[in-house]
Amino acid sequence: MSSSEKRTPEPAADAVRGPRPARLAVAAAVCLAEALALLAGGVYLLVEAVSGDPDSPQQAVTLGVTVLVLGAIPLIAARGLWLRRRWSRGPAMITQIMALPAAWALLTASGALVPAGIALAVVAVAGLVALVNPTTTEALGIRGPAGDDA
Repeated sequence: MSSSEKRTPEPAADAVRGPRPARLAVAAAVCLAEALALLAGGVYLLVEAVSGDPDSPQQAVTLGVTVLVLGAIPLIAARGLWLRRRWSRGPAMITQIMALPAAWALLTASGALVPAGIALAVVAVAGLVALVNPTTTEALGIRGPAGDDA
């Protein structure tokens, strides 16, 4: 690989691109909140698997570890959004899209799960709106549709 082909690291975000747009900060905060909720859920499931009396301890531990690993995705995306890394928008959008069926499942349940479903749906839609906003895409250095060079 010649010196002209080497990739240069992304520049320091704040020094080059000015202040962080509020929509980008909202998107990062939404991802962080989702990550913290998933991580807390994963820890809860692991504690219940160890201290409770699950039908299958191995499945309970596997579920807890899976939820912890899934919590890492929006956590990494939140950090990437905060640091204005272009790649972070994809995992952040996938997280929001995956939250919508989960919200629907909570909404079709009964009792206290319905308000949780409403909250999750609102957060996921707010996250998607913030992520597709032109201000956010510009701050991440993502170009618009083909031919939109202006």
